[in-house]
Amino acid sequence: MLEGVLVFRGDGTRTYANDAAHALCRACYPRDLDHGLTLELMLPRDALPQAREAGHWSGHLSFGQGSMLLVHVYFHPAEGGSFLLLMQDLQRIRAYEQELLRRHAELNVRLTAAQEKLLQAEKLASIGQLAAGVAHEINNPIGYVHSNLGSLQEYLHSLFALIDAYERALRSPDPRAMLAEIDETRERLDIDFISRDLPQLMTESREGIERVTRIVKDLKDFSRSERDESWKLVDIHAGLESTLNIIWNELKYNTTLEKHYGDLPPVECLPSELNQVFMNILINAGQAIGERGTVRLSTGHEGDQVWIEIADSGPGIPPEAVQKIFDPFFTTKPVGKGTGLGLSISYGIVAKHHGRIDVDSTLGEGSRFRIVLPVRQPKAA
Repeated sequence: MLEGVLVFRGDGTRTYANDAAHALCRACYPRDLDHGLTLELMLPRDALPQAREAGHWSGHLSFGQGSMLLVHVYFHPAEGGSFLLLMQDLQRIRAYEQELLRRHAELNVRLTAAQEKLLQAEKLASIGQLAAGVAHEINNPIGYVHSNLGSLQEYLHSLFALIDAYERALRSPDPRAMLAEIDETRERLDIDFISRDLPQLMTESREGIERVTRIVKDLKDFSRSERDESWKLVDIHAGLESTLNIIWNELKYNTTLEKHYGDLPPVECLPSELNQVFMNILINAGQAIGERGTVRLSTGHEGDQVWIEIADSGPGIPPEAVQKIFDPFFTTKPVGKGTGLGLSISYGIVAKHHGRIDVDSTLGEGSRFRIVLPVRQPKAA
């Protein structure tokens, strides 16, 4: 205990002293409470009269070597009067406060590390749940690129055969005599079709590879740990498109996606964390609409804030659940369909960006989530 407590009767007789009071008196006064230290010796001359008159006296008592006591004296006049003394060693109080600040800073570091791990775990869990869909999105372009390479291999055989015919004609004494053979080779190998199809085949293959490259890049950006990321000015629409690119297989079979993008300035943020928010809310919207429905994605700019709105045509959220949707581990999904951390983490990320998430839901009509973010972070961020 850091605070000494003493109780004296009005005549100066001590009736109570805790261990802290004994220790403080031994450390600061020439004699201790058990060897002649009285109430009058402990305090300045005017302390007791002031306490009797006003009911209270406070003061700092210095004892050299940096020792200083803060003393509060309370007087109660009933039954002959009594004094209550509260004593605090300011040196120890300061040391205790510094220790508390140190522990608070240490806990903050641990909490931040735990939050980072939780966010990263949720990111990887999201990717795990989306793995089959992402693999399908990658497999489609890889499939037709593979098919196109097979066609390209056949086309090359045909083109090399035609080149061989041309070479033989060039080496013959009369090249014109082989024109009929060359024309027959062109017709047999359908060179005219190859010349039309080959550019389209190469264009499709390039687009397929670019599609795979975009998905892999988006996955890499999305799964990045926040330790690897710094605050930067970002195109929010690019983040939305990147997120849609990853989760499109989850939405495309039952969702009609409507986009209503406004003009947005670059926003100062942690991009991969915001993409986590977009992913959580978009997947929730897609799952909410059931067999078929609409998800409307809108953005806008008002003053020094931007907003991103995700609305679905699902059944809506019951009023009693709206109050809990941001609570950790709360979920309305069946077992195995969600951890109940998505919206809780999203709320924390948006709060970290000094923004907010507004929710408006009507049973039978759907739900609307609006993410409001500052264009620039406060200086302290």
